[in-house]
Amino acid sequence: MQVLRKEDLPFVGSSYHFVGADRGDVGVSMFLVEAPPGRGAPLHIHEYDEILMTQECRARIVVGDEIREAVSGDIVVVKARTPHGFVNIGAEILRQIDIHISPRFKQQNLEPTETSLQAMLPAG
Repeated sequence: MQVLRKEDLPFVGSSYHFVGADRGDVGVSMFLVEAPPGRGAPLHIHEYDEILMTQECRARIVVGDEIREAVSGDIVVVKARTPHGFVNIGAEILRQIDIHISPRFKQQNLEPTETSLQAMLPAG
């Protein structure tokens, strides 16, 4: 059994990083997001599915050509190789868990699109 505290994980950018490959070859990785207002993830893709779970605050999420507001309790499923990103549109810290169906993070940032610019995603 492994028991970790998020504070013991590396904090990079706006999130704590749980890398499954570094934790006994666990098959998933997670970003434990704590993004201030206006921060988030630029438009990007992964070669695997991802699940975003909004815990606190509000996020504007782009998935493909769709823009959606996610609030506490929302779960967004992003299929592999689908362009996506998010930005905190609330006044408080956005707390979100992003589950990557991969033992390691593999992210390719993309050039902004009309949709990501309209959603005001952060630049890559």
